[in-house]
Amino acid sequence: MSYIHFDKTELINLNYSLEKETIRSNRSGCYTSTTIIGCNTRKYHGLLVAPQPQIDSQLHVLLSTIHETVIQHGASFNLGISKYPGIYSPRGHKYLEDYSSEPIPNLIYRVGGVVLQKEIILDTTADRMMIKYTLLDAHSPTTLRLSPFLAFRGYHALSKANTYVNKKYLKVDNGVQFKLYEAYSPLSLQISKENEFVPAPDWYYDIEYIREKERGYEYKEDLYVPGFFEFNIKKGESVIFSAGLEEAKPELLQEAFERELKRRTPRDNFENCLKNSAGQFISRRGGETRVIAGYPWFGWWGRDTFIALPGLTLTQGDSETFLEVMKTMSKDIKGALFPNVGSGVTTNMNTLDAPLWYFWAWQQYEQYTGDRETITKNYLTILKGIIDGLIKGTEFNIKVQDNGLLYGGQKGIALTWMDAVTSDGPVTPRIGCPVEINSLWYNALCYYHELTGDKEIENLAQKVKQSFLDEFWLEDKGYLADVINNGTKDWSIRPNMVFATSLPFSPLEDTQKAEVLEVIKLNLLTTRGLRTLAPNDPSYKGYYQGNQYQRDNAYHQGTVWPWLLGHFVEGYLKIHRKAGKNMIEKLIKGFDDTMSQYGVGTIAEIYDGDPPHRPKGAISQAWSVGELLRIMYLIKQY
Repeated sequence: MSYIHFDKTELINLNYSLEKETIRSNRSGCYTSTTIIGCNTRKYHGLLVAPQPQIDSQLHVLLSTIHETVIQHGASFNLGISKYPGIYSPRGHKYLEDYSSEPIPNLIYRVGGVVLQKEIILDTTADRMMIKYTLLDAHSPTTLRLSPFLAFRGYHALSKANTYVNKKYLKVDNGVQFKLYEAYSPLSLQISKENEFVPAPDWYYDIEYIREKERGYEYKEDLYVPGFFEFNIKKGESVIFSAGLEEAKPELLQEAFERELKRRTPRDNFENCLKNSAGQFISRRGGETRVIAGYPWFGWWGRDTFIALPGLTLTQGDSETFLEVMKTMSKDIKGALFPNVGSGVTTNMNTLDAPLWYFWAWQQYEQYTGDRETITKNYLTILKGIIDGLIKGTEFNIKVQDNGLLYGGQKGIALTWMDAVTSDGPVTPRIGCPVEINSLWYNALCYYHELTGDKEIENLAQKVKQSFLDEFWLEDKGYLADVINNGTKDWSIRPNMVFATSLPFSPLEDTQKAEVLEVIKLNLLTTRGLRTLAPNDPSYKGYYQGNQYQRDNAYHQGTVWPWLLGHFVEGYLKIHRKAGKNMIEKLIKGFDDTMSQYGVGTIAEIYDGDPPHRPKGAISQAWSVGELLRIMYLIKQY
């Protein structure tokens, strides 16, 4: 049996199966995502979601879904499923017998004497997805009908029926090509064997996405179905359906599918699932290599890239991809700051910690590879430019105080990773000197001094260390203040102090680190990561749910983040060494259950603060996966 497997009783239970989502991406920036039964529950779901750079920097849902119909003796059995007001129709999931993910999504349908296998794969480097249909059993002549549901819209938007859709199509080899709107790339739908395309253009109205409804967003969509493909299929025969932005050669589709299959990392255990997932965050397009922060709705994020990248690449021995991403990201720097979101002309620079995580990422590279020359030869100017820019001061009131500590923030702007903003403003504004920012600042200064021997920077680092201890540490409490602003100190117990225990250079003594880690362990540590606020705090929110306003108010007020676990583990192992290994191993083993819980074969963005710590947010998050891989690497070092 496959490591990730669902049987018929689980598949036909919609309360169960609609919570399990699949996500597969490729190196060209495309992805395919839906639930394990093929019913789309989000506007972000789609069989082919691809970049359209000629329109904008966003992804676009081109092919939303396909409804397959098995025809025997004139009787039709529709295997598809969609949600409409009050009903699911058709209810093709009732024919599902089995789902496995090894090495790709594999669904088995049984309709009377017909047993049909459906396998879904993305081309690694092209804007194309393929579905392989294999008739495993049949007792009489069988016809397969495929009805494509087209969207042609941005993945944050929804399609609505209209009169200006282009209903014309071009015939291509064994298929047809559509371009519903002028700005889009044409979409070629082709089949590996001869078939008949029957034009029957129609709109399917009010398809509902239940997860969008839960999240308080618009959730009804109209999808365009231009007709259907029909072909006979024999017992034992396999037929490939292809949807791509370039025409394929139908006679080569079988070979292309098998070639892609051989490239896949087996998902036969927890670690291999993580490795497989890690590769899906790397996007190569237009000569750039970037990290997608999460699926299905995240794009390029500076902070997330530097935090996730070492775990996604270096733990796998892939220093080449690491360097490609760092080279790409280094082009985006403006003054002392990296983009928080986006790149090029579509950037948002409001992040104080991204440039400091840039130092940490290079430290990880040197630690894993032993290669310091690449850093000093090619990136020393950027590192010094960041330090000089922060000392000089930059936008968002970012500046170095007389005591050496790094200050930042202004009303209405959130500069740290706790960046949720509602109509009321930032939920956790953290204006002033945040603890993790100054832990990272001290670490950056020490690393630059280690690289260059710069005495001026060494003196500044010493000043920062003393000020850090004077301002953030209180012996009676045994932990660090979260933010200091003009003499006011926030003593909320948050995970941001964990970085002072984990970074290569820390202003804390080992005894202080041990006390900080114990406070975190008692108040914030869960089986899924660290809470963002202690449960006994009046502002604590134990569940991440409701509309966007309610969710944003819980995002960093108790919600659990797996990525923080990486730094807790690193700090814990530095203090307890082999004696701490057993607890950490049990903690990581506990994540095994998550592989079939939410995003199949990957790790979610966040989890509820209260037990049973249900997965929430994006179904697959780069720094969640990257940091778990880094934890596993760290464990092996002991």
